[in-house]
Amino acid sequence: MSGKVRYNLLSEQERKKYLGDFYSMVSILKTRDEVKNFFKDLLTLSEIVMISRRIQIARLLLDGQTYETIKKKLKVGTATICQVEKWLNNGFGGYRKTIADYKKKYPAKSDFEKFGYPELTKEWTRKKYPLQHLLINFLDKK
Repeated sequence: MSGKVRYNLLSEQERKKYLGDFYSMVSILKTRDEVKNFFKDLLTLSEIVMISRRIQIARLLLDGQTYETIKKKLKVGTATICQVEKWLNNGFGGYRKTIADYKKKYPAKSDFEKFGYPELTKEWTRKKYPLQHLLINFLDKK
């Protein structure tokens, strides 16, 4: 068989072998660098970006973002968002579990923290700009 492989034309045995080998190889990877190097060797940069965008779409959908927001933010089409939402809601739970695990391991940082600014808390802004909070500061002391 030469050229493009058509999944539907593969025998059940071929499907199990190819997919089984792939899943087993991915599961062997231990570190972020191993995963990165494996996928950089396996996929083109365009393919990696396409997969990454699907993951970002799933994250945004799970965060309750609208289709319009996702389209503008990631510059993707409605069909792509629909397909990801279909996998998210009717798939095997891989998106949900992995995204939940990711959020636990890497808690979200505010935009200010991402870019090296301190978290803009009420206390911080009061100390930094006391005159702008003069009335609030005065009322809080009572």
